[in-house]
Amino acid sequence: MNATYCRARHAPLYLSAALLALLTACAGTPPAAGPSAAAPVAETDSTSFTRAPAPGTVLDSVAAIVNEEVILKSELDSRVTDAEHEIEARHTPLPATDVLQKQVLDEMVTTRIELQQAKNKGISVSDDEVNQALTRVAQRNKVTLDQLPGFLKGQGYDYDRFRSDLRDQIVIQNLEQQVLADDLHITQQELDDQLRSDQGSGDNETQYHVAQILVTTPLNPTPDDVTAARKKVDVIEQKLKSGTDFSAAAVAYSEGQNALQGGDIGWRKASELPTLFAPIVTQMKPGDFSDPIQSGNGFHIVKLIEVKRSDQKVMVTQTHARHILVRTSAILNEEQAKAKIQAIYDQIKAGADFAKLATADSDDPGSAKSGGDLGWVDPGTMVPAFQAVMDKTQPGEVSEPFQSQFGWHVLQVLGRRQTDQTDEERRNRAYQAIFARKSEEVIQHWLSELKDSAFIEYHI
Repeated sequence: MNATYCRARHAPLYLSAALLALLTACAGTPPAAGPSAAAPVAETDSTSFTRAPAPGTVLDSVAAIVNEEVILKSELDSRVTDAEHEIEARHTPLPATDVLQKQVLDEMVTTRIELQQAKNKGISVSDDEVNQALTRVAQRNKVTLDQLPGFLKGQGYDYDRFRSDLRDQIVIQNLEQQVLADDLHITQQELDDQLRSDQGSGDNETQYHVAQILVTTPLNPTPDDVTAARKKVDVIEQKLKSGTDFSAAAVAYSEGQNALQGGDIGWRKASELPTLFAPIVTQMKPGDFSDPIQSGNGFHIVKLIEVKRSDQKVMVTQTHARHILVRTSAILNEEQAKAKIQAIYDQIKAGADFAKLATADSDDPGSAKSGGDLGWVDPGTMVPAFQAVMDKTQPGEVSEPFQSQFGWHVLQVLGRRQTDQTDEERRNRAYQAIFARKSEEVIQHWLSELKDSAFIEYHI
């Protein structure tokens, strides 16, 4: 069993949520879970200079130094402008310019450190992976890949910069996936305990839309550090009680990774919330915010935005299918493979035994010995090209030859059935809940260690 970790901070603030939904939506996930948008560093856009500067004009200056790399003031200014547009689009009041500038620069520094770490670990993203992500962006916005540059221009985004930033975000996701694979472990005992807890609560399907304001303390805080953080969070609490908008306060004062999203950490089941939050959030009404809550990271103020309740059985349509695969190889090119699968198809249509042909000719070693039988298949288990053909093939029918990333296939659907997977789904949800809860702690601690070991010098 595994889980995909995607955090909302990977949808850069300066890009609309609709365009980058693919980076923040994971099957059954947390958005992942968590926190906020780290704005990656942009390439300098030389086209923005329309005339030569006057003699003696300062062309640029340094905003921050991160290890051996520099973040320029022009880069920061561009990101701040993007952040202003995004915040205004959410109808959230803008903080003071210097406050927003600090928030954006902090996130740029975090992103630069992560990209440096990814480079050190040899993590990179191919052009094909970026193109696949761009294709998903295009599909979500109902345009073709060729139309995407024009569409982005109409939305105010430069295509080259969009592509570069998207690459950076995928690199960071891959890096954090690796961190979680190394450092996040879920035991069978934890899973059993979570299942018992879910069953005991009787309300494990309720979801809570939550936002937070975080005032951090260092990894090993002194009493003075804790006192200073407590004073700051008390001031924020008083502002909220006086009517200050929570989202605006989060943008202005929160030190969490989701600050520039107004503190929004998305929808969570009670079991996915940090242990300290759960008993408080589940007793709140939409619109309420909590008193300051102390954790190992600092002090939190949590707001409950919405509640969703659902308790339904999970019924899944399974398909019993078998197939024959012909792969291309050094001795069988594309046209030859297509011709071979066509010949097999013709034999089946003429009455040949499917299972015998699969055993003799299929290049899928896993199913060939079983006459091509794949067993009962859950929806979404197969690659999209295979799934699409399987879904439209009726029981008893044999599909015409088709191609997937693995080669050329013919398939036969042997049957369909509805199956109750409520228990299995509960187990998956329990796993996801533990993963969502622990992943934020692991990544936050890892980022704190990265920053502590980095050379960071602010010039703003």
